[in-house]
Amino acid sequence: MGTLDAFISSQRSPISDPAFTSQEIVDRGSVFVANIYHAVTPQEAKQRVEQMKRVVHSSKPATHEMAAWRCMVLRPGCTGLAGPGDFELQSGYKDDSERWGGGKILNAMERLAILDAVVIVSRWYGGALLGPARFDHIAQCATEVARKFKDQEELLELKTLLESLDDILASLRQEYKKLSTDEPCSSQDTTSTAETLSGLPIPVVKKPDYATIDVAKAKRLVRVREGSIASVKLLIAKLQAVETSPRTGEGSEPTSQT
Repeated sequence: MGTLDAFISSQRSPISDPAFTSQEIVDRGSVFVANIYHAVTPQEAKQRVEQMKRVVHSSKPATHEMAAWRCMVLRPGCTGLAGPGDFELQSGYKDDSERWGGGKILNAMERLAILDAVVIVSRWYGGALLGPARFDHIAQCATEVARKFKDQEELLELKTLLESLDDILASLRQEYKKLSTDEPCSSQDTTSTAETLSGLPIPVVKKPDYATIDVAKAKRLVRVREGSIASVKLLIAKLQAVETSPRTGEGSEPTSQT
């Protein structure tokens, strides 16, 4: 009944493209290829496996459709509002008649701390026994897509962080401009700190577009933004210190005339 239910679900669920597909490994006629999909529950992961087997590869069935998944799900009776303790990791795998194959995939996912995903490694048998080499191919395919998935997740987090830092920096520049000239600047200002503090006109420019950025550049930009934020905060503090410091003659008694 479980297999039938999974098959029916696989037919009804929309077929989406995998997040990443590995390069094919061909060894003595056998072909290995891995795909990784987003999956937030073990049930969704199993549906992806059935779709791969019954729909995607229906015209050219693979000999084995090995898979593994790792999903962070709510604990029974929890809402998620209490924090990380409301969640638990649920993982599993399917060998699909290739003993230990699913375990090799799960090991690759665990090494890279992959969450909310399912990796499916398909093998088309070529007629020659490969021995232990087949497990190396399974692990290699799985690791390739898992690493790409991990990089994508990290890049998304970095982009979100950069956008947040941009907003903080724009707000601080507004504050500095107001303190120094009493003329608020545009919240879209993304000019350099040096230009802002030099008193030059501040052009209104679009926010940076991070659509084509990679992980290495994103990390560099995060460091630059954090440095700029620290610099502007320091200058604001200096201006505020000047404004609050006692001026000459303030608070002193008038000099008596004789």
